[in-house]
Amino acid sequence: MQTKIKKYQDIAIQYAKQLRDPRMIGLGLFLVVVLLITWSGIKAIDANYGLQRQISKLQQQNDVQKLTNENMKLQNDYYNTPQYLELAARKDFGLAAKGETVLIVPTNVALAHTVDLPKSEDAAAKKHAKQSAIERNFNAWMDFFLHRDHAEN
Repeated sequence: MQTKIKKYQDIAIQYAKQLRDPRMIGLGLFLVVVLLITWSGIKAIDANYGLQRQISKLQQQNDVQKLTNENMKLQNDYYNTPQYLELAARKDFGLAAKGETVLIVPTNVALAHTVDLPKSEDAAAKKHAKQSAIERNFNAWMDFFLHRDHAEN
């Protein structure tokens, strides 16, 4: 038993001597510096990636806002046209152009002469709801490959 302990002590002493060697200390310091530089580079890349995502998101928001502003400008231009003013006068004030006669029809009379549309869309929706997701997906692909419209189903 003493020989085994002595053997392990000798091995530990050899490792301690190797660890105190200036070359091993230099190698350890070199590895620590390399790991620190690598970690710093990774953090910089991650920070740049996060900033690039923020820039991209803000640019997209800016583009959307520009389109919204352009749309508002076009809408304002439309509101200033004579066609819009004429339609607004007809709708809001019941006015008419020269030579036209305005007829006011009560709502109940107008609705009495309407025709109910067939409810084929409701039947198609019910049929669609009864199908499982796999069946709907398969049918959608078959419609795509066979160039069928949804109305034909």
